[in-house]
Amino acid sequence: MTNQPVQSPQFFLTAPSPCPYLEGQFERKVFTHLVGDKAADLNDLLTQGGFRRSQNIAYRPACESCRACVSVRILAQEFTPNRSMKRILARNRDIIAREFPAEPSSEQYALFRAYLDARHQQGGMSDMTVLDYAMMVEDTHVPTRVIEYRLPPQPDDEDDAPYGRLAAVALSDLMGDGISMVYSFFDPDFADRSLGTYMILDHIQRTRDRGLPHVYLGYWVAGSRKMDYKTRFLPQDHLMAGGWERYSGEAVGS
Repeated sequence: MTNQPVQSPQFFLTAPSPCPYLEGQFERKVFTHLVGDKAADLNDLLTQGGFRRSQNIAYRPACESCRACVSVRILAQEFTPNRSMKRILARNRDIIAREFPAEPSSEQYALFRAYLDARHQQGGMSDMTVLDYAMMVEDTHVPTRVIEYRLPPQPDDEDDAPYGRLAAVALSDLMGDGISMVYSFFDPDFADRSLGTYMILDHIQRTRDRGLPHVYLGYWVAGSRKMDYKTRFLPQDHLMAGGWERYSGEAVGS
């Protein structure tokens, strides 16, 4: 009889900390490391089981008294944009999107800082330095892409923007069954373009073009206004106690 090595991940539990979404609640997370040549397969498996990736860590909520965080994935092949989304697509038809390997740039970081300063001054990422941003992008052992969204070049563009002004950026993982949107940000000067929604619509199309079924959006938190946008992209699945279920539009989580 021989002993076969077991290559199973080790999971760890964080200490309780104040919940960033629901006042008066405390959050805990279970997490593991995504490293080595099996990282991509493990990331696929864990994402399908409700985990999210941050650098080389996969995590999911493990709160003791709350189940408000619900994993959401859009059913890309069945999706049809509503009237409002069609207007957003038309408004941004001049956007030029290009996909790159997961490599940071000073231009991306400048946009990232402008986004945080305008939208998330008190958030947990508000003090991220250029090195922190580089780690967020580069520290990945799974197939990850940076997608840059630019406006068409203009005669008065600065010399450091020869390809047009950078308007938005998405950091996304390519998976066996779709795309997971890890993080995205946009120029607050272009709030009227609804670039956050536009990037999700673009990821739905990219997923459709690949012939894959799902766009993973992370967690929806019932009762958190900042998360409401995630339930607008229908049809979608929510991960419940018995597995993935079609979302009916009614509130879930408690």
